[in-house]
Amino acid sequence: MFKGLRLALLSCLILVPVFFKASADELKIGYVNLERVFREAPAAIKASKKMQEEFEERKREPLRIENDIKSRQASLSEKGASLSDSQRRAKEAELTEMSVSLQRRQQVFQEDLKIRQNEETSAILEKANKAIFEMAKAERWDLILQEAVSVSGRIDVTDKVIRKMTGD
Repeated sequence: MFKGLRLALLSCLILVPVFFKASADELKIGYVNLERVFREAPAAIKASKKMQEEFEERKREPLRIENDIKSRQASLSEKGASLSDSQRRAKEAELTEMSVSLQRRQQVFQEDLKIRQNEETSAILEKANKAIFEMAKAERWDLILQEAVSVSGRIDVTDKVIRKMTGD
């Protein structure tokens, strides 16, 4: 029992001077809201527009194929009774093959989109981190956080970071 008490007392004696030193030297702490950086930074807005343009045509193609499949299914439903069994099965097989092909194309599209989004996100995050590091060094910040539960507006340096990113 006394051993645990001694250890706690010794820990306090060691840490108290550290806390007094930290409070004697004023800490300069900041916070960056990365969600805002990704929403408002010109580099992020430009990347978003670039990706929309890049994937716009590829996004329309599956929709066109899907509409074609639906119209063929409607046609088969209407005229299916007048077709022979083999003709109807052939058309159903063709529709099934088209649907599978469409699903593959959509999956490839989603994978490509996700890869490009990750690339752009990484590039923006790298720019933001570079701006944060340069700002912290130039303005002698002790600590800059990117995640927090609650943040006072007086330590929010997100606008400065966005401006710094714009200047690069």
